[in-house]
Amino acid sequence: MSQVEDEVLLERTVSEAPLGLVDITQHEIEALKTEYNLADAHTHQSQSSTQRDIVASLPELWYAAEEMTQYESEQRFIESFYSLQGQHTALKRKNEIYLLYAASISMHITATYLMQKASRVGLIEPCFDNLHDLMKHMQVPMSPLDESLFHDPDGIYDNMMQSALDLDAIFIVDPNNPTGFSLAADGRERFVELVRFCKDYDKLLIIDLCFSSFILASGGQRFDLYEVLENSGVSYIAMEDTGKTWPIQDAKCSTLHTSKDINGEIYNIVTSVLLNVSPFVLNLVQRYVEDSVSDGFRSVGELLDVNRRVAIECLNGDTLRYCSPLVNTSVAWFEIVSPKLTADDVQRKLLDKNVYVLSGKYFYWAHPERGQRYIRIALARNTEMFQSAMKIAKEALHGL
Repeated sequence: MSQVEDEVLLERTVSEAPLGLVDITQHEIEALKTEYNLADAHTHQSQSSTQRDIVASLPELWYAAEEMTQYESEQRFIESFYSLQGQHTALKRKNEIYLLYAASISMHITATYLMQKASRVGLIEPCFDNLHDLMKHMQVPMSPLDESLFHDPDGIYDNMMQSALDLDAIFIVDPNNPTGFSLAADGRERFVELVRFCKDYDKLLIIDLCFSSFILASGGQRFDLYEVLENSGVSYIAMEDTGKTWPIQDAKCSTLHTSKDINGEIYNIVTSVLLNVSPFVLNLVQRYVEDSVSDGFRSVGELLDVNRRVAIECLNGDTLRYCSPLVNTSVAWFEIVSPKLTADDVQRKLLDKNVYVLSGKYFYWAHPERGQRYIRIALARNTEMFQSAMKIAKEALHGL
């Protein structure tokens, strides 16, 4: 088959890609075929100058991994990652921080535990849909907890009293994907109130912190969240991840940390899933962590800031309205202004121009009709490509 025939086939495959897919990941797989993939939140941008130095040192990192014990590689990574995040209390129990090769594996372990306990879970809405899907596949009963329940620090406790008393676990995402809302970005009051409720009424608190590095990348500070958790005595499961922060071709590590009372049960599930994360990957990711320590997250945050401004300049207007987040993450959340348009309409119109964005309906896992008012755009892309995509999107949406 000639190159021209290949290109024609690819264009036909993309144009015929169904919008009736069942989850976000299926859309993200389709988006990988497009010229302007703004669907998945993975890091697709090029390396900074100091990150190129890390790539040049890959043989050194490989051979260094051969010389270390697995335990040494793990402890070095854990120390670097949690210190960068300012989570020093977690390091007091660092032998009980478990490393997994993807955040979805941490979630799978969590869902397995919830299934074993026959737990009823309140899950924040909107959120990334695989959290819901993994628990659904484990037949874990779920109830939606609207993100607005957590907005007012003075109202969180009462809101949980009204919405969550009959639940066994509260599951939040902080910062939230896709909205950028955070209980922990502007002080600890919101978070403390949620922890207080969970402790008072014996609820398991589950926290997906996979976007938490963006608090630092956007110039904020993370308070020691684990200090609050440990001092309260609440039962908790906390997941963190490196996969959405650094451009390392999807080499990544997720962490899973729990309160002491459930640690043993979680550990038994962890060891049924895997032995260890590659020591080479741990060495590699650790170098990127150290690079962000050195440059104050500039290599991560500056690119996202530029692309966010481009998206707002091109798209914020009569068709779409930018939703300002509490934390600037690696995605932009836009509300659709016209009541006559849906997210599917916007997604289809942009896909006709080879620009792939995500419909908000999948994030609203219990109320997909609400999500038809929003689209999500990934920002972690080379700026030149992103600018081209936004210009095309602006022209495509003009007059809708």
